[in-house]
Amino acid sequence: MQLPDQTYQSTQGQINLTELNQALVLYFYPRDSTPGCTTQATDFTALSAEFAELGYTVIGVSRDSLASHARFTEKQNLGITLISDTEETLCQHFDVIKEKNMYGKKVLGIERSTFVFDASGTLIAEHRKVRAKEHAQKLLDELKNLKG
Repeated sequence: MQLPDQTYQSTQGQINLTELNQALVLYFYPRDSTPGCTTQATDFTALSAEFAELGYTVIGVSRDSLASHARFTEKQNLGITLISDTEETLCQHFDVIKEKNMYGKKVLGIERSTFVFDASGTLIAEHRKVRAKEHAQKLLDELKNLKG
């Protein structure tokens, strides 16, 4: 799986993932300001300097609007970039939209997933059905072990 050569709206302006030219942790989460998503975003923020030391940029993706991302970023003091994928193009590319059961009702939503790419844009790790709690730390430990 390769990164799509497309421009997206993010909390840091327009971004094309193929033009970053550095290793990337791209994580998909269901919704801004929900408990699990807040845990995951604040954990990635707290560890962002350590990811950067290993050469990785951390970017979160959800279907929320830029305005929602801005409120979420400000309220939680997030230090990571969030992409607004309201058209679900990134979500479909990575096949993270799945049927979920919410209070007895079937809905389509983002399955919490993380994809790790090297600096050339090659996928080196994929995690699906991720649990928010401690995921960022586990991923960081995994990347440290890969680096040796």
